[in-house]
Amino acid sequence: MTITNPAGFQNRFLARVLDSLIIFIGVGIISYFIYGKFYDSEIIYPIDYAGLIYGILLPIIWYGYTLGRRMAGNRIVRVDGKKVGIGTMLLRDILGGIIYILTLGIGLIISAFMIGVREDKRTIHDLIAQTYVTTEPPKKPQ
Repeated sequence: MTITNPAGFQNRFLARVLDSLIIFIGVGIISYFIYGKFYDSEIIYPIDYAGLIYGILLPIIWYGYTLGRRMAGNRIVRVDGKKVGIGTMLLRDILGGIIYILTLGIGLIISAFMIGVREDKRTIHDLIAQTYVTTEPPKKPQ
């Protein structure tokens, strides 16, 4: 297992903020055209799940990048060097999210400390899915 150029807390946080803004604005615009409201916190529309789909499918299609990750300069990589797949992303996002919810956010705080303390900067959801976040771009096929 060779982990190269792991992304730090600030880089990962910036990517998360950018992705959240992209999802909020994108879903809001689509929601406005479909339902006539940019955002309504009392009603859950099917379009509200677009963020989950975005976070799982885009890294599979785009070498571990989401739009926010691309802008921040980091991407998700499997520790064995293979491309992330649907199973990897489901483990990372869904199971990781469930663990953070069940621990009432304590797992998320521990993960933030793990980025600062661990040399490989892997968090709980990275350990579960056997992934890490790197600032290294994908290698071009020979």
